[in-house]
Amino acid sequence: MKLTSIPQAYRNMSRTRELVSVLSKYGLADWISRLNLDFAKGLLKSDNGAELAKQTRESRIRMALTELGPTFIKLGQLLSTRPELIGRELAEELAKLQHSAPAVDSEIIRQTIEEELGQPVEMIFREFDDVPLAAASIGQVHKAVLPDGQSVVVKVQREGIADIVRKDVDVMGWFAQLAEMVPEFATYRPTATMAEFRRTLLRELDFGREERSMQQFAVRFANNPHVRIPETHSELCTPRVLTMELLDGVTLDSVNDLIEAGFDLDTIAKNGAEIFLEMIFGDGLYHADPHPGNIILLPGNVIGLLDFGMIGRMDEGLREDVEEILYSIVNRDSTHLATLISRIGKTPAGLDQVAFRADVADFVATYASQKVGNFDVGKVLQEMMDMIYRYNILLPPQVSVLIKTLITLEGTSKILSPSFSIMEIMVPFQKKAILRRLSPARRIRKMRRTYLELEHLAGVLPGQMMDIIKQVQAGDFDVHLDHRGLEPSVNRLVLGMLASALFLGSSLLLSRQVPPVIFQEPTMFGLHKISLLGLSGCMISLLVGLRLLRAIGKSGHLDRRN
Repeated sequence: MKLTSIPQAYRNMSRTRELVSVLSKYGLADWISRLNLDFAKGLLKSDNGAELAKQTRESRIRMALTELGPTFIKLGQLLSTRPELIGRELAEELAKLQHSAPAVDSEIIRQTIEEELGQPVEMIFREFDDVPLAAASIGQVHKAVLPDGQSVVVKVQREGIADIVRKDVDVMGWFAQLAEMVPEFATYRPTATMAEFRRTLLRELDFGREERSMQQFAVRFANNPHVRIPETHSELCTPRVLTMELLDGVTLDSVNDLIEAGFDLDTIAKNGAEIFLEMIFGDGLYHADPHPGNIILLPGNVIGLLDFGMIGRMDEGLREDVEEILYSIVNRDSTHLATLISRIGKTPAGLDQVAFRADVADFVATYASQKVGNFDVGKVLQEMMDMIYRYNILLPPQVSVLIKTLITLEGTSKILSPSFSIMEIMVPFQKKAILRRLSPARRIRKMRRTYLELEHLAGVLPGQMMDIIKQVQAGDFDVHLDHRGLEPSVNRLVLGMLASALFLGSSLLLSRQVPPVIFQEPTMFGLHKISLLGLSGCMISLLVGLRLLRAIGKSGHLDRRN
């Protein structure tokens, strides 16, 4: 653990105590649940009165994160996209974490707008509705009307949320470093996960990033008649206030209401899937949260996309690997699929390749025989993530977010059209992907990048080689070796030498009867004038020796021969 993290934990001591208190309560509930102590199950309750010991482990984790506040709710939402890291059951439970939160008083919202935009709300807007359209953990959304009569939506960041988030992130970072020392938690990579979460959350606090993303998508789909991106009003946008066009449409709450309104749901599902697949595999930049609450339907079967706070990005190479994963499943190529998963993800050192490839072959055989129209992409991807989780393979965050997006996209599409299969849309994209890879323009781009890298190498390599030769000639060339696993061996060697030295010294004290001595008169065991210091030293050296033997025995290197 880094020493620099200790002052952070001390500065946020009150929040640290609160965090420990909540985790202790839920941890005690987990302990009571495991011991099946029925008489004690009603002792611990959540804020809403639920008896904690009667909940599942996954539910207790979700409830603990909810009780800890908005930062931890966001952490749970992020972890829900990483089933290969935490398991599908916990990921599905964390997906229930709601974005909703108690509404902030309208006076505070107005004060924030005035501080950010530098004018009274009455001068900025002709009308401003104090009743929020929605309230989330980070921001709150209000309806307003501009002086020219245009209806807009104003997203305002909660007062003081940035300071709360930064304090919580500091505390969580400290706990993550502690968890890294525990072997049971180390496999979850708590420090790396926290670093990823910190970047994601701090970006979400900047509404300017969301504004730029909306503008980027608006330019990308300006000529697409099937999708609509709200227009932003940059003069009324700051890092804490985001003003955008109000899209007045129909939500996906009731399919019957959509049918009565005259929408062609099959066409909308098909167009929506094509739009997202084009974003993912065509541009590598996509809306990463296509759940029903972020989609509204406009007249003419037009899809309106909302909430661009979560954006996914993938480079060209990673996009091609993900395409190959999906097509390997369809084409029954289990060998290629296993190779792709191992190449993309971080495999553990002791991975059983034979068992892993056998499971991949069984997984592919289960789904490869299905017709394209019956292919359930969401179910396939979820089972693939379960398999990856069993073998402790860690995927890059970009791939996890993409898989979560595809699962959510198919679920939303099936709300509109239960018989819809996203694989029917993906098959044409395979042809496009092949043509894109074989296109002369792409080949030229790759050759140009390769040429530039070789040119840079040719310019740098001679100078670096000369520096190495000069260091060798001057005797300054050093080779640094990383002796992995040597530190425990050295520690044991030093401990053994100290125990031996202590035993020898104590033996001399005993033999010379160095005072203070005990047993002035001979005992029935023949003990007479025993040096207390010598006896204590021998006992300590004996305990140290036993501790050393136990450590060597647990490591499995006591008598193993190479």
